Amino acid sequence: MKTKVLFLLTMLLTLSTVHAQRVNGARVGYIDMEYILENVDTYQEANTQLEAKAQRWKNEIQKKQNAIDQMKKNLSAERVLLTKELVDEREEEIEILEQELQTYQQDRFGPFGSLMVQRQNMVKPIQDQVLNIVQDIAKKKRYDFVFDKSADVVMLYSAQKFDISDQVLRVINRDKKRKGREEKIREKKSSKSKFEDGDTAKEPDPEAEAKKEAAAAKKEERQKLLDERKKKRLEEREAKKKAYEEKRKKLIADREAKKKAAEEKRKKREEEKRKKAEERKKKQEEKENENEENGEGAGGGQ
Repeated sequence: MKTKVLFLLTMLLTLSTVHAQRVNGARVGYIDMEYILENVDTYQEANTQLEAKAQRWKNEIQKKQNAIDQMKKNLSAERVLLTKELVDEREEEIEILEQELQTYQQDRFGPFGSLMVQRQNMVKPIQDQVLNIVQDIAKKKRYDFVFDKSADVVMLYSAQKFDISDQVLRVINRDKKRKGREEKIREKKSSKSKFEDGDTAKEPDPEAEAKKEAAAAKKEERQKLLDERKKKRLEEREAKKKAYEEKRKKLIADREAKKKAAEEKRKKREEEKRKKAEERKKKQEEKENENEENGEGAGGGQ
């Protein structure tokens, strides 16, 4: 059995060629998409900017979480001073902020959040370009199959000579340089055209201007609606905060008043106790004086 397995493996290895792997007569090549992306400057620049944006979002989330944690800590410390109504209001406000934070996290880092969408939008043009280049290379060099090494395809072994990733990169860089040259030519032509035309103004397009004005009006209306909603939320929050502060001040004032009344009552009891003690002492002294007088009178009579 072992001899048969070794024989089959030997036969498979001998089917390899210099330019492409042959299995049952098929020409096979592969690419490494991760390697290609790492060596595309435009992707790396966009990825760096996206990572910086993601870090700003994380910092903002952490800042909001710290504010919520501080509110919870304050509520825990002040709970004994607050009425049940005030505690419920504070807990409701904390719950609302936690829900808003959770929604914000999903909007930024969820499966369909901004980070995932922007990353897909950033990768897709390069993937499309790689796909077109791979198809061209496969047609020219008659490859039957081209796999992506970084995808879910399991490749137990892959010889470097069948990797066409560098060929794809050369085409991408060549296209980039060509587009750069074309862009420079267009800029030169545009500058020359402006110089030759002088101050000749382009006639306005009424339909385009109308669409532009409608879009601007729609944007302004949408921004106005968002500002109104934001203002309303701020007003409601300020009103709740003001009501809470007033109730809190009233509660503290009531506590101080009760404390002051209790202190005055205590002082009054102590004053009454002192007066009673003085009266008892005075009566005792009078009684002792009276007894002394009576004793002296009795002695003189004898």
